[in-house]
Amino acid sequence: MDVKPMENIFATLTPDEADRKPLYLQLAERLRELISGGTLRGGDAVPPERELAALTGVSRVTVRKSLEQLVTAGLLTQRPGAGTFVSRRIQQPLSVLMGFSDDMRARGYEPASIWLDKRATGASPDEAMALGIAPAAPVLRLKRIRTADGEPMAIETAVISRRDLASPELVGESFYAALKAHGLLPVRALQRIRARMATLHEAELLHISHPLAVLEIERRSFLPDGRVLEVTFSCYRADLYDFVVELQTSEEHD
Repeated sequence: MDVKPMENIFATLTPDEADRKPLYLQLAERLRELISGGTLRGGDAVPPERELAALTGVSRVTVRKSLEQLVTAGLLTQRPGAGTFVSRRIQQPLSVLMGFSDDMRARGYEPASIWLDKRATGASPDEAMALGIAPAAPVLRLKRIRTADGEPMAIETAVISRRDLASPELVGESFYAALKAHGLLPVRALQRIRARMATLHEAELLHISHPLAVLEIERRSFLPDGRVLEVTFSCYRADLYDFVVELQTSEEHD
């Protein structure tokens, strides 16, 4: 981006003197809005304290406190000798069923896949139980690394019965596009998420240091008639991916 438009963007962070909220909190909230709204994306640089103070009309101490708030929240990262940058974290709402590719494109990232395995095989006991089929029944097992703007985000293994998809060659870049082409779009899904330490092999594939925590996810997707369509076992980078849940209060609560 040109320097002038970037100056205009950060000038919009100027706190409102009529607002009783502390200046550093106002500045932090407005910067948070620029990030959550997509105006600032992962990897974008934030001006140095002195420059940001001049653009917003506040002191460097105020700027520093604002940035510290967002660093603590994981929205910004500070690299010694390099500066402050927007974290490359992605928030995925758990209330929306969407394929990885569509989700990344909606957020302005370019999705891609690195195929590790794509084969017709027999279902393992865990896969058979999740799909509700007999052990060793014919399935497709599709394993790949999912990337966003070239950055490894997850290792994903999708398993589907061959009665629904007969050949792995039917699946291109998007698994969900292949399902849609065969009239097999799921209407709901159940996800189980737990944190664990990455294996050495996973750390190598995801370009992370070892040991480091990852998010292990098992998702079962269902067709309108209630039948399980596919089960996906994923390992997401915990340093780049957040799963967000919106909660609502019930009518009766303590």
